Amino acid sequence: MILDPERLIGFLTDLAGPASRPEEARLVRAPGRVNLIGEHTDYNDGLVLPVAIGLETWIAFVPTDDRTVQLQTEGEGEAAAFDLDAIGARRGSWIDYVAGTAWALRQARVPVRGLRGVVAADLPREAGLSSSASLELAAAWALSIDVPPALSGLDLARACQSGENDYVGVQCGLMDQFAVACGQPGAAMLLDCRTLDYRPVPLPGDLALVVCHTGSRRRLGASAYNARRTMCEQSVAAVAALRPEVRSLRDLGAGDLDWLAGVVDEEHFSCCRHVITENARVEATVAALEDADDDALGRAFAESHASLRDDYQVSSTELDLLVEIATGTPGVVAARMTGAGFGGCTVNLVQPEAVDRLRHAVDHEYQAASGLEPIVLVVAAVAGAGEVDRG
Repeated sequence: MILDPERLIGFLTDLAGPASRPEEARLVRAPGRVNLIGEHTDYNDGLVLPVAIGLETWIAFVPTDDRTVQLQTEGEGEAAAFDLDAIGARRGSWIDYVAGTAWALRQARVPVRGLRGVVAADLPREAGLSSSASLELAAAWALSIDVPPALSGLDLARACQSGENDYVGVQCGLMDQFAVACGQPGAAMLLDCRTLDYRPVPLPGDLALVVCHTGSRRRLGASAYNARRTMCEQSVAAVAALRPEVRSLRDLGAGDLDWLAGVVDEEHFSCCRHVITENARVEATVAALEDADDDALGRAFAESHASLRDDYQVSSTELDLLVEIATGTPGVVAARMTGAGFGGCTVNLVQPEAVDRLRHAVDHEYQAASGLEPIVLVVAAVAGAGEVDRG
């Protein structure tokens, strides 16, 4: 779907009825994100390196004087509503991410308002590209009386994370909301999830950022995601009983792995090993980007994918196949799965002249082997959430 401001405003006008005034309509946007590296480290106080990408969620809306939020999706025509003063329990649908955001903004004492609006996106759902965080941040901008909202980008991301954790019930880390709120054009964003310090890391101009969608929806549900997070927390509890200074897996390094193997069982150890070594790979990737070291980039991505597949066990046959095809394509510098896992997408750094070669290989080899129809997307790093200038 192509996001067209005037089409959305027209849809909104038809939806709101004859009393609506198109000139009063407003439009906000929030990007998706692809994570270069640093998977499942955010909720372990670790390092992440996401990129806000130009696949987005838009909300066209008219502010109202009442306390009702009414939204309809442009594509499917799904309508939903809630009262800001009586949000109620989650409903098990997409509107929960909006309701959870409204709940979290009220908890943060951010003034919110009712609205009538339409939601549109060219960001595929359940692809591991943070469609939920994108909806949350777009909703935060639409719901806030003050524009921009009366919170910094980082604090707005934390509020949206709280909504997803405490209202929706997914114990996600901060990475997705942070990237969607704080992204910068042309750069990945290095975030220390313990200190919340962050900085942009410019992406090389001689490499294209390519996302390959498996064509299968991400199958890692909230229960599986939360189970892995719980294993990490249980491991930290076991370690802290012996070493009280350890507060998270961030406090352990490669030199602690042999000792750790004697403290927790094999399944917990594998999860810990992934997180501990993934933090080191984030640092290696930042150095490789800054040094324009393509070989080091390739190694870090390959090791990350193997760790997610073998230690954290969140890859899939389809993801493994896409990575295999990409790494076998001349001109592909680095390839790995991205996102929570079990379906979704891979992220690839590719020499520009090799993009068509990769697209051809994926279209033919992957479809023949999997029976699924893949999507190859060349994406750019963009700014975080904000209002769309209709002028």
